Amino acid sequence: MTRTGSERLVPRFGATERALHWVHASGFLAMLATGLVLYLPALSELVARRNLVKNVHLFSALGWAVAIVLVVALGDRRRLAADWREIEAIDADDRRFLRGRRAPQGRFNGGQKLNVLVTAAFALLFALSGFFLWLGERDHRFLFDGTGTVHETLTLVALGLLVGHLYLAVIHPSTRHALRGMTRGDVREAWAREHHRKWVEELERGL
Repeated sequence: MTRTGSERLVPRFGATERALHWVHASGFLAMLATGLVLYLPALSELVARRNLVKNVHLFSALGWAVAIVLVVALGDRRRLAADWREIEAIDADDRRFLRGRRAPQGRFNGGQKLNVLVTAAFALLFALSGFFLWLGERDHRFLFDGTGTVHETLTLVALGLLVGHLYLAVIHPSTRHALRGMTRGDVREAWAREHHRKWVEELERGL
């Protein structure tokens, strides 16, 4: 823990974790923006350059995938692996939190764990359905019924999740301080103790 003025700060996310978050966020926003232009007739007519938008969408997807691989390959893989083990270990306190009850939380609360798991599943489904949409345009043998519907449904659900995520990260007064962890890497100890008490207690025990 460090001290800035009268506040003690707790390191929460390292450079690799923050890079992975912002690479994913940037790629997703680029694909979402171009995907909505392709999906919504009004936006498509307004832009009026569908082929260009489609190419930007495809190259955004490729750039996103390459950047994710590079961050994982060149970054702190041990820390990322530890994060994943923590995220997939949803315990009784996490389940109580998800049911809306008060329960002490670790470095990731139950909602954050669920968000990461859903985001990872969506990323795989987006990549798979997008690949077959691209391939199906070139070889109709791979043009499967429902692929476009899956891709579009994922987009709409992901848009709703994004709105909720942005509200909690930027607007909601009790949770927006968490954004500091993804920008500067640390958070106030008092805030961490209130929202992630189990994690702070583990730090104090040296775990």
